[in-house]
Amino acid sequence: MTSQDNTGTGSAASPGTTDKKHRILSGMRPTGRLHLGNLVGALENWVQHQDTCENYHLVADWHVLTTAVEKSAEIAENSRDMIIDWLGAGLDPAKSPMFIQSQIKEHAELHLLFSMLVSVARLERNPTVKEQARDLKLEATMSYGHLGYPVLQAADILLYKANLVPVGEDQLPHIEMTREIARRFNNHFGPVFPEPEGKLTVFPRLPGLDRNRMSKSLGNHILLSEEPENLEKKIRGAITDEKKLRKNDPGHPDVCIIFTYHKKFNPADVPEIETECKSGALGCVACKKNLTEKLTNYLAPFRTARAHYTAHPDEITDILKDGEIRARVIAQETMDEVRSAMQMG
Repeated sequence: MTSQDNTGTGSAASPGTTDKKHRILSGMRPTGRLHLGNLVGALENWVQHQDTCENYHLVADWHVLTTAVEKSAEIAENSRDMIIDWLGAGLDPAKSPMFIQSQIKEHAELHLLFSMLVSVARLERNPTVKEQARDLKLEATMSYGHLGYPVLQAADILLYKANLVPVGEDQLPHIEMTREIARRFNNHFGPVFPEPEGKLTVFPRLPGLDRNRMSKSLGNHILLSEEPENLEKKIRGAITDEKKLRKNDPGHPDVCIIFTYHKKFNPADVPEIETECKSGALGCVACKKNLTEKLTNYLAPFRTARAHYTAHPDEITDILKDGEIRARVIAQETMDEVRSAMQMG
C-alpha cells in the first residue's frame, strides 16, 4: 500500500477456487488522499502481488477511531478519497476486492474473541504502539481501543486466513502478535488459522521533503494527486545538500532528498545526476526542475483517476458493494469454523 486507471468492478473467482499460493489481506486507515510514502510503503507492493496472490483490501475505518474518534464524520469522504488513489495506483477491484471494515461485522466478533487470548502486559510491550503513544502524547490518556488495536488488526488478517501481509517496517511487531494469537488459538481449540508472514517492500520508507518521516500532519508530503503547480512549489522548497551552496560546489547526493526521489521515480537519469552533482556541474535548481517534470508525468494517472471518479461517484459505491459481498463470504465461513472449534454453537 501503483498507476493505471481502473473504472469497472469486474468479477473474480469464488473463495476457495483460486490456485494462487498466497492470500493477502492489507488495509489502510482512511485519512483522505494518499501521498508518495503510502505509494512506496504499501501500494506498489499491493499492485505487484495482485496477479500472483489472492488479494483483499480493507478500508480500516474502525482503526481511525483509535486516535481520532471525534472525527468520525469525516471517515466516509476520506475513505472514498483513499480508494480513488488505490485505483489510480493500479489496484483492480476484479482481482483485489476492496471493502469497508465496519461493514463486515465478523471483524468485531473475532476481535472480541482474540482479546481474551492477549494479556495487557503483552499489548503494552508493543514498540509500535508505544512509539505512537509517545508521538501523539497519549501515554496517560490512551484508550482501551487504541491499546488493543493490534488485536483488531490480527482479527482483520486472520478472518480471511491471510498468510502474507505486505507491511511497512513499523508494522512488523503487529504481524508477530498476529502470529502469536493464531498460535494460541490453534493450541487451545484446534488448527483454524495460518501464521502469516510479513512482506516488506524493497523501498520500505520514503522520507518527507524535510528528511523526516513523510506525513500529512507534518506538511512534508507530496500527494499522489498533487496538482503540477503545487508539486513544483513543494519540490522547490525541499531540503537538499546544505554544503552545496552554489551550483559549482561539489555535491553529496547521498544526503539529498531530491536525489533519493530521483532514485525512486527517475532511475534512468540517476548515474548522470550523481556524477554531475558530485562534480558541481549540476545545480540544485536544475535538479529540482528535472524531478518536478518526471514526477508530474509519473503522477498523471492519479490525477486522471481522481477526475474520473469525482465525476462518477456511483462507481466507487459499486466497487465497495462488490468487495463487501465477496469478503463477507469468507468472513462468515471463518467464523463458522471458529465457533465450531470453540464449541460455542
